[in-house]
Amino acid sequence: MGWRLTTAEIVYRLPDHPCLLQTFVWQKLDAAPKYPALQKFLDFWEREIEAKIHTVRVAQRGIVSPADFRTTPHFALN
Repeated sequence: MGWRLTTAEIVYRLPDHPCLLQTFVWQKLDAAPKYPALQKFLDFWEREIEAKIHTVRVAQRGIVSPADFRTTPHFALN
């Protein structure tokens, strides 16, 4: 299990406009692969929000990966 920056694109329909799809973007640090924070949010949505979820697309990225870490030369200020 590892902490990752998790982004979920939630596509949903409102009851009064069922032909119109809308998008909500959720982002938080979450623990892969079960994503408990995202699951808690989706459970809340299903329980408390009238809009019905159509699809959920999830992307994740490690907090720091080797490709993101770079050293830079240190310059002394005079």
